[in-house]
Amino acid sequence: MQKPAVFTVHYVLKNKVGELVDTSEGSEPLYFLEGSPEIIEGIQKAVKDRNVGDCLEVTVPPAMAYGEHNPELIRTVPRSMFEGVENLQVGMKFQTNTGDTAQVVQVVSIDGNLVRVDANHPLAGFTLYFDLEIIGKREATEEEINAGHPLS
Repeated sequence: MQKPAVFTVHYVLKNKVGELVDTSEGSEPLYFLEGSPEIIEGIQKAVKDRNVGDCLEVTVPPAMAYGEHNPELIRTVPRSMFEGVENLQVGMKFQTNTGDTAQVVQVVSIDGNLVRVDANHPLAGFTLYFDLEIIGKREATEEEINAGHPLS
């Protein structure tokens, strides 16, 4: 069985009208182990069996990205849950630890003592448009395979 690869990829992410959402240009490229759950399925499938120097335009539907937007992940909570936070504002993000799961929630509205938070990923429900350039590819080491991510 062939070992998974470690890919190094520069990316440009745009929305459906072509506006820039995120890019690795001018910063660190995306560096990941093939098959890692840390990287969305759409990128994983796009680079599979590709080589250094390949440039790809990839359209990733929500199901292969951050999933559909789930209305059940939007909740209204009492402002008292943000005790110690001065100047609570829409757009602020917080990590919650409830039971075994940690979630990041974003404040979407504040109405007096009620705060509406959304635990959906900010890109949930969106089709993503990537320009990818593979700038590195190598066989993963046993340590990386065991760790589930690149080590260097």
